[in-house]
Amino acid sequence: MRKVYLAAAVAAIGSVLLFFQFSCSGKGEAKTLSQEELISLGEYIVSTSGCDDCHTPKIFTEKGPEFDMTRRFAGYVQDEMLPSLDVNALGQGKWAATTMQLTAWVGPWGVSFASNLTPDNATGIGALSEEMFIKTLREGKFMGVGRPLLPPMPWQVYGQKTDQDLKAIYAYFKSLKPISNKVPDPITPDKAGEMLAGK
Repeated sequence: MRKVYLAAAVAAIGSVLLFFQFSCSGKGEAKTLSQEELISLGEYIVSTSGCDDCHTPKIFTEKGPEFDMTRRFAGYVQDEMLPSLDVNALGQGKWAATTMQLTAWVGPWGVSFASNLTPDNATGIGALSEEMFIKTLREGKFMGVGRPLLPPMPWQVYGQKTDQDLKAIYAYFKSLKPISNKVPDPITPDKAGEMLAGK
């Protein structure tokens, strides 16, 4: 008789645990969001995930750098000149460096520039489909099919987000005002040294 009670108790506890796992996790059902809700979720994710840190130019105040919200997510400013740098300090086991704007980075990979994430068709992500945007972050390839995304872009982290999260991020970026700002192509390591030396 005790075995029957024990088996019944184990079965009951198991049922309760399964119920709470599925009802609390929400994995069994994904709520379909309206476009407004999707944009709102995207704004939350982008604003709390450090996207401004690299993709928004800065204004320098007496309190330190602040995001230039008039150029939010426009990326590296197209006419900004890279400062000269002692390239002997760079390399494997040495230093990587960034500009004061935190929109250009240099290291063993060469020089990388923060992309324009506004929906400008010519210089931003305006012509990028949702599918290509998601593929870019899942596979770490420019436009989903091109060259590798370079440091410090943490695509490996963003690529782990849910489809809904990535769709929300895309919807939010597409809802912004387009800013025309042509970000330079990355500079390969063999050309970076000469350029940064000021030659």
